[in-house]
Amino acid sequence: MPPQEVIGRLDLRPGMAIADIGAGTGFFALPFARMVGEVGMVWAVDLQPAMLKMLEEKLRQEGHPGNVGLRQGDAANTGLTDRSCDRAFLGNLWHELDDPRAVLSEVRRVLRPGGRIGILDWRSGAPYPPGPPPEDRVPSSETEALLKAEGWHNLACSELGPHSYLLVASAE
Repeated sequence: MPPQEVIGRLDLRPGMAIADIGAGTGFFALPFARMVGEVGMVWAVDLQPAMLKMLEEKLRQEGHPGNVGLRQGDAANTGLTDRSCDRAFLGNLWHELDDPRAVLSEVRRVLRPGGRIGILDWRSGAPYPPGPPPEDRVPSSETEALLKAEGWHNLACSELGPHSYLLVASAE
């Protein structure tokens, strides 16, 4: 998985704030933090305390400058403040969501005007393994249709690597 391609397609820049929802051990959060720099902020949100503890240890070992904040929460209840982020990212999480509409509502709440969401997930036609079983994957067309129905704009969907798609959309 190429984090630099995700950064480019999200148009992530120095000084921005991004919510990495479902951050896990920081596969994307750490490159995001390097991109936004010391004046930017990455909010690493994960449901599992063990994942956040592993990320905290990585941050300590790598001597990060403090631009990564850890938050325990789920995708529909991140605990982030209203309009606190320029971008929100969900990496390999979409297929696991029980209520994607609630998640989109939460993301819209935390995004600033002009904010964007990035949804990275497993392509339905990609080989298995890796990833979730084919029957658990959400086709990009279905994700795109839901975003449109929920009022998201400027949708751009592209394949990313041999197994994934990345869908980026604007909140306003």
